[in-house]
Amino acid sequence: MRVSKKPLDFILIGPPGSGKGTQAKLLLKKFPNSYYVSTGQLFRKLSAEKTDVGERVKTVVESGGLPFDDLATTLWMYEIAFNVKKNQMILADGFPRRLQEAKDLDAFLDFLERKNNTLFLLLDISEKEALERLPKRGRADDDVGDIKKRFRIYRQRTIPAMNYLKKHCRLIAINGEQSIENVFRDILKAIKW
Repeated sequence: MRVSKKPLDFILIGPPGSGKGTQAKLLLKKFPNSYYVSTGQLFRKLSAEKTDVGERVKTVVESGGLPFDDLATTLWMYEIAFNVKKNQMILADGFPRRLQEAKDLDAFLDFLERKNNTLFLLLDISEKEALERLPKRGRADDDVGDIKKRFRIYRQRTIPAMNYLKKHCRLIAINGEQSIENVFRDILKAIKW
């Protein structure tokens, strides 16, 4: 492993409705030198495009599915490669969601000499909690059937990615079923800030 003087990076992961975006916004206020990357935002932006890929992604996202396996990796690698400055923190949420994405992200962070400075923050909540939270949010993919489908995909595809991160990266689990303020407090405690 290389020793790096890069800034600390945070990648928020967790099941649907765990508050990744909310906590990312709070971290962004605390660390304004961060470059924020959200796979969800990237996909929503892409699905608004009147392109073949944009229209296909819109259909998949609205049904609660995950788009083409390598597309998320391509989008966030592009976003980071063209925007993050050398001394800027990366603050990200919504990836990795698959084992291969976790491996790609691990290799990419190593290439950027940021691996040792990256913390993966797992905001953990139950499916029951997600079913209570998400319908209140009101997005197109937040009805009960889609939430259950997203949780099923999460268990099948994302848990293996998290197991990889536990073994190869710095993963910290946070109880996401607390109040927003308490989750944020626990994040700051975990990152020793």
